Amino acid sequence: MAKYTGPACKLCRREGEKLFLKGERCYSPKCAFERRSFVPGQHGPTGSRGSRGGRGGTGRESDYAKQLRAKQKARRIYGVYERQFRRYFSHALRVHGITGLMLLQTLESRLDNVVFRLGFATSRAQARLLVTHGHFTINGRRTDVPSMNLGVGDVLAVRAGSMDATYFKELAALAETRNAPVWLSRDTKTLSGSVLRMPERPEIDGNLNEQLIVEYYSR
Repeated sequence: MAKYTGPACKLCRREGEKLFLKGERCYSPKCAFERRSFVPGQHGPTGSRGSRGGRGGTGRESDYAKQLRAKQKARRIYGVYERQFRRYFSHALRVHGITGLMLLQTLESRLDNVVFRLGFATSRAQARLLVTHGHFTINGRRTDVPSMNLGVGDVLAVRAGSMDATYFKELAALAETRNAPVWLSRDTKTLSGSVLRMPERPEIDGNLNEQLIVEYYSR
């Protein structure tokens, strides 16, 4: 699947809710979803295409449509390609545990997501960019792979050579204003963090419906 290069806010409109893909902008009046929350392609909220339930706004949303939307929402929130997402689901099927939870834990343990969760980036997209540029180390080794999955005990830190960059000089103060999840530890003075354990279901986005995702791939 090709990389999506269109407006991020259009993805939020398609899912009918904010996915917080643009960081701080999503919390400001500049957020496009606040002005146009209807589905893309409509000429206003009462356009000819109607609601998300079906053409003309009269049809009931099918089970397949609900499953597809659940899968697409998760994929877009974490910024994962379709092939990657399918691979994560295949892995979740093989490991011991509840498939849906295993899938979400795999997505949460991605390096770009951990950087975001620690408050070192305002969005997952920014976190991916920072990782790709080699600004972070894992267990002392520099990495530029945003999709790397971290395990319990892995230590993430801003690379020493990046500390002089303006962004990282100001990051400690910014990170203090953002809450880090309890399954991660964070040290804003050294701009580092570690994975204490895998997240439990209540600690992951409650708007995600992993059961519908499992049903989608089990058809």
